Amino acid sequence: MRPASLSSASAAPSGAASAGAAPTASRSDAATLRKLLPYLWNYRWRVMLALSFMVGAKLANVGVPLLLKTLVDDLTLKPGDPRAMLVVPLGLLLAYGLLRLSTSLFTELRELIFAKATEGAARSISLQVFRHLHSLSLRFHLERQTGGMTRDIERGTRGVHSLISYSLYSIFPTLIEVTLVLSLLAVKFDAWFAWITVVALVVYIIFTISVTNWRTQFRKHMNELDSTAHTKAIDSLLNYETVKYFNNESYEARRYDESLERLRRAALKSQTTLSILNTGQQLIIATGLIVMLWRATSGVVDGRMTLGDLVMVNAFMIQLYIPLNFLGVIYREIKQSLTDLDKMFTLMEREREIDDALDAKPLQVSHGRVSFEHVSFAYEPARPILHDLSFEIPPGKTIAVVGPSGAGKSTLARLLYRFYDVNSGAIRIDGQDVRHVTQASLRQSIGIVPQDTVLFNDTVAYNIAYGRTGASQAEVEAAAKAARIHDFIVSTPKGYETMVGERGLKLSGGEKQRVAIARTLLKNPPIMIFDVATSALDSANERAIHIGCRRSSTRIRFW
Repeated sequence: MRPASLSSASAAPSGAASAGAAPTASRSDAATLRKLLPYLWNYRWRVMLALSFMVGAKLANVGVPLLLKTLVDDLTLKPGDPRAMLVVPLGLLLAYGLLRLSTSLFTELRELIFAKATEGAARSISLQVFRHLHSLSLRFHLERQTGGMTRDIERGTRGVHSLISYSLYSIFPTLIEVTLVLSLLAVKFDAWFAWITVVALVVYIIFTISVTNWRTQFRKHMNELDSTAHTKAIDSLLNYETVKYFNNESYEARRYDESLERLRRAALKSQTTLSILNTGQQLIIATGLIVMLWRATSGVVDGRMTLGDLVMVNAFMIQLYIPLNFLGVIYREIKQSLTDLDKMFTLMEREREIDDALDAKPLQVSHGRVSFEHVSFAYEPARPILHDLSFEIPPGKTIAVVGPSGAGKSTLARLLYRFYDVNSGAIRIDGQDVRHVTQASLRQSIGIVPQDTVLFNDTVAYNIAYGRTGASQAEVEAAAKAARIHDFIVSTPKGYETMVGERGLKLSGGEKQRVAIARTLLKNPPIMIFDVATSALDSANERAIHIGCRRSSTRIRFW
């Protein structure tokens, strides 16, 4: 068949403008929480049970100072009173131990019950992000920065754990304990104790939130620099051979060190503001404790309070201010977790550039006739790649598409696979417009051996079997024989269990191409595309492989 020739020499840009750009508007914390709640709602009964254990733990915790008061007051018994040996040691001391044990027991039960909810929510979100990333267009994946993106996903997943842990295990328990303590102080003593505590708490919270909000900008900047440094490190390691080819190890180290230095300066600034926050918090806590103890001591001297009351007030204040001492850390982590979650949710909301039509039906391949009808396409409006291109591939025939580098040959494969949609015209398979069929059925019917063969960092058998997961070993070997790679594989010490390395770098160019061909042959699609797929093969192997490929009904070759 006469080859179709392409002559428009315009390369597909590697960083084309993004269609359906991700939202950039900042989402409120409440909106982020609302997006998280549906994932937790699946575990609502566990949440309620965990909350009940949390309340039990706080009731037991508040009971400890009350018991200490009774213990101290009863120690004022006169010597020789039989209650001094029977009631105090055997009663109050056992009760004290039981309350301490109950606090720990309820806390552990709460964490045990809620662990499934936390891990389940994190798993669901991570899986949804993973699926969504695979559903996004090729344009997105050509533009992405893998290191920074994976860092955002990692921090977002960790943010789920942190947010749930800090809110359920720190914020809510502290609020419950504060409410109980304030109620007891107001009922058992004069209202001044409650008011002093309230004022100290309000000043503490206002100071903590204000300073933490001010610090957030430094933490965000530090995270951005961290992602940038991680991206450069990953990019350099992925291009290890190129670095070695040009003796640029020192250059790469300098680039990475520059990123680390910027990160170091940002981290120091963040630490300085943290020290300011911690110092202010301690000052407020110390002032509140001094005023409370002064009030309690005056009450003991005046005879309005017992020594046990003084011990109880002091114990209450310690129990309250120890968790409050970490409020700055907790609030900062919650804010950061919300920020990280928002980034991950924003990624999940990235619109699909290519999606199935609402009435899309599975592709029905009866013969394998492929036709391009007046197809025009451009990655960017100012740089057209294809203009009014028409040709047809009859069933069971081979067409060779010839053109210079950048003429748009690989673009034809991407359009046929529907990685992009044509700007005008149509691509049909057996009369069915590829835009009106499901992407899954379309791609199931097409096999491609790409120009740039990339393999998974796994065994040779895994990479060949990837063409049809679940294939038997015999089928894998048959495909390898058809691709003229079987003899090489069995000659290696581990045979089909040989690891191919990152992106298949342990194999030569020709070996990688033949593994990719075997993978596509195992898929056995009715339409096959060879995108300069035999450029690294000798002529004898190339002829043998193309003879083995004749079982496919329609073939497209690019040169």
